[in-house]
Amino acid sequence: MSTQLKGKVAIVTGAGQGIGKSIALDLASNGATVLVTDLDYKSAQQTSALISTNSECMQVDVANLDQVQKMIDTCLQKFSKLDILINNAGVTRFIDIMGVTVEDWDLIHSVNAKGTFFAMQFAAKQMIEAKISGNIINIASIAGKGWHGSSNAAYAASKGAIIAMTTLAAQQLGPYGIRVNAVCPGTTQTGLLDRIIDSIAESQGVKSSEVRKSPSRTSPTGRDSTPEDIASMVTFLVGPGASNITGQAINVDGGLISH
Repeated sequence: MSTQLKGKVAIVTGAGQGIGKSIALDLASNGATVLVTDLDYKSAQQTSALISTNSECMQVDVANLDQVQKMIDTCLQKFSKLDILINNAGVTRFIDIMGVTVEDWDLIHSVNAKGTFFAMQFAAKQMIEAKISGNIINIASIAGKGWHGSSNAAYAASKGAIIAMTTLAAQQLGPYGIRVNAVCPGTTQTGLLDRIIDSIAESQGVKSSEVRKSPSRTSPTGRDSTPEDIASMVTFLVGPGASNITGQAINVDGGLISH
């Protein structure tokens, strides 16, 4: 166990499972106190229980800005400050561009883009007022950089928005000592990936195993990323070794987008 984040307080959204859960656990293992949030309160409780004494949990729908503000307020009430925000919560729909409805678009962008933007804004306000040199990490995707393996244009657009807002936020918050970066996972071993593959296979009339072996999914490293791969990058970016890194959208994809 490292202590590089000892004394730091972090919020992780969408931390009940998958990438968010791994991020919360990794931050805690490096000494951070973590407020675990998720739309599914039971899963948030389970993650928080694994962290034990250095954690609290709460239910948060990041598309609801009142709940996002309450999340920030709760962190301040329980821990007196906020050093790190990890915007991980996100949704998608397994549909191509011709199948996207207005309702699909609004849901995806309300959670992925709006939720990320305003959580970042609310957190930055507190960091500035408290004169905290904080860190904000937004979980985007290589889909937001135009990866051809992504089938959902609405989802890709929302992740592209996250990358753009990260760059501008880094420029505007830098003078306050706040660093902002994005992490762009490629295909990552989660339940979501399994559902995406099953959906693609169904639409193409093939077996899921065939989709898994397709050239568009084969990275130079020969494997999908794991949630722990993403968590390791996040922990590095909020740590002292990344003190001069900001405004970046860093791929953790095994070279998939360049292949």
